[in-house]
Amino acid sequence: SKAKLWTCLFSVFVSAQIGKHVLVQNMSTWPLAQQYCRDKHTDLSSISSPWDEERLKNTRGGIGGRVWIGLYRNETQWKWSGGGNATYVPWDTDEPDGVLHQYVGAVCWQGCNWDGWHNIGSSHILPFLCFNLILVEEKKTWEDALLHCSQTDTTLTSLISETENLQALRKIQHNNITERVWIGLRFLGHRWLWVDGEPLVYEDWAEGGEEDHQCPIMKRCGALTKGGQWENWDCEDSLHFICY
Repeated sequence: SKAKLWTCLFSVFVSAQIGKHVLVQNMSTWPLAQQYCRDKHTDLSSISSPWDEERLKNTRGGIGGRVWIGLYRNETQWKWSGGGNATYVPWDTDEPDGVLHQYVGAVCWQGCNWDGWHNIGSSHILPFLCFNLILVEEKKTWEDALLHCSQTDTTLTSLISETENLQALRKIQHNNITERVWIGLRFLGHRWLWVDGEPLVYEDWAEGGEEDHQCPIMKRCGALTKGGQWENWDCEDSLHFICY
């Protein structure tokens, strides 16, 4: 059965943290990799921009060989396992190929001579990348939440795409959080920025608060609501928070 196979494959697993991502070295089909990531972390990884891909490419030690990511094809388009359409998909020459709705995406940045992403049958076995968010169910101010994350070698999370925002939303809904949670947004130097240095390209501010967040006086820290949108909030308030 699938359950027994999953137990056999992952009774002992080898992984390495790479920012928001976890590289799992165990060999797996795409569906079992997806199940593992959802059970142990958040979901299979999405890669939302050239900046995001370059950071993974250049991580210390590198990611060698082919690995599964959360890209898959439904009957009409390419999507991410964590939700949302795939808008950044730098295919290799002559890719994608094959019977598209039966194929999923893999990357290889070292040792394959690939110039882009490939679509591969989901029954192949490869290592894989999981996306990993950590919900802390302890209320702290924004600064104290940032300190708490740093003490475990993480930081308050950025949400740089629709997919990452959806994954964070499911994380708080699954854990029955009743209020908003801190994320790594901070208003500094007359602009909003992510404290981990990621570019602020994707935004999802709550309707009705546009003027307030464009020029905040007191509410200079960002929170994710139960509705999946962002609010600027007083940094001294105590909220649950998300690290990575």
